[in-house]
Amino acid sequence: MAYLFSSDTLLDPAVQLSTFGRLLKGEPDELFCFEQDSLTREDPTSSATTGHARYAVVRFTGRSDTLVQGTVFEVSDADLAAADRDQPIEYGRIIVTLGSGKEAWVYADVRSAEPRR
Repeated sequence: MAYLFSSDTLLDPAVQLSTFGRLLKGEPDELFCFEQDSLTREDPTSSATTGHARYAVVRFTGRSDTLVQGTVFEVSDADLAAADRDQPIEYGRIIVTLGSGKEAWVYADVRSAEPRR
């Protein structure tokens, strides 16, 4: 089992059912040194399909005074692959350490600086 942190889209039960075919088990958690932001998707076909041009995303700040509240879900490798297929090209999946101490994947804006370990 792996962990996946989300603060937006994957919190929606309809999105979970569509992406994974089931509801995920999760619990509240926090992601420090990141902030919630939005970005304009560069893929025009995705905007045409969804009707949205801007999407929520987390962005690394490197500042300890910033945090994103969300949910950490238990997922399988197959779940991660399914989630990867639905992500915009501007998002990258990176591993982070959450406030709970769990290491989890999160989709973040890859155009910003990534955390260093």
